Amino acid sequence: MKKIVLTLIIAAAASIGASAQKYAMVDMDYILRNVPSYEMASEQLNQLSQRWQKEVEAVGKEAESMYQNFMAEKVFLTDDQVKKRETEIVAKEKEATDLRYKYFGPEGELYKKRLSLLKPIQDEVYEAIKSIAQQRGYQTIFDRASSSNIIYSSPTIDVSNEVLAKLGYSK
Repeated sequence: MKKIVLTLIIAAAASIGASAQKYAMVDMDYILRNVPSYEMASEQLNQLSQRWQKEVEAVGKEAESMYQNFMAEKVFLTDDQVKKRETEIVAKEKEATDLRYKYFGPEGELYKKRLSLLKPIQDEVYEAIKSIAQQRGYQTIFDRASSSNIIYSSPTIDVSNEVLAKLGYSK
């Protein structure tokens, strides 16, 4: 009997505590689209990425061209010339791979540039969200844009415009 009463008390306390929590939603895509510095940084990253991609593709095409020429001329080459050409082609293919890794690898130039350009803006947005959460007593703020599990949320709990206002971009 004591266990049943204790279980009911704990369940009641947990349900009261759970219903007292306040939460809100933000739409990070919406917020970031309305921050001009984020849009400029994203465009700069896109241009840089395209330039580097063209550079990598040019080296790759050069390696492919070298290979096509080699295959066409192979029957006329001596064994030493064949080995030399094969070595040159492998070196060019490695150069393309190394260049791709240098620019687009996990610690590549694009990652570093993204970190230097976007992270300060994202940190500023995070601080604005944190400030609003503390002022209004929210325990949790969910990002509607990144959560595919949220089917519906009331517009009354969306604080995206408040975040933009706190950042100085009122909507």
